[in-house]
Amino acid sequence: QVQLVESGGGLVQAGGSLRLSCVVSGRTVDNYHVGWFRQAPGKEREFAASISWRGIYTYYADSMKGRFTISRDNAKNTVYLQMNSLKPEDTAVYYCAARDRTSTTSEYDYWGQGTPVTVSS
Repeated sequence: QVQLVESGGGLVQAGGSLRLSCVVSGRTVDNYHVGWFRQAPGKEREFAASISWRGIYTYYADSMKGRFTISRDNAKNTVYLQMNSLKPEDTAVYYCAARDRTSTTSEYDYWGQGTPVTVSS
């Protein structure tokens, strides 16, 4: 069974930075496309960023372009989300998710438990 464990969340002031990590176990991370999602209190879960299995392609939600950077180190089975210029609106629980690179669908099949991020004004 594939497991994903997020870490790196915490409390930060507006304008600050955090680096989230997602470690994939059970299978090597190079088998998967990996995405980051977030869910703010009272809101639906939304897409934040994703990266293809070799790291060639990356995608970002419009509100995160220029502030967030997704990367991966397949040798460490880890995907990162570097978050800069954080805003109070970024406060949410952040989840990483994975889908098999051979999948014919766009659905993410494996999810972590999430790591909370709180940005104070």
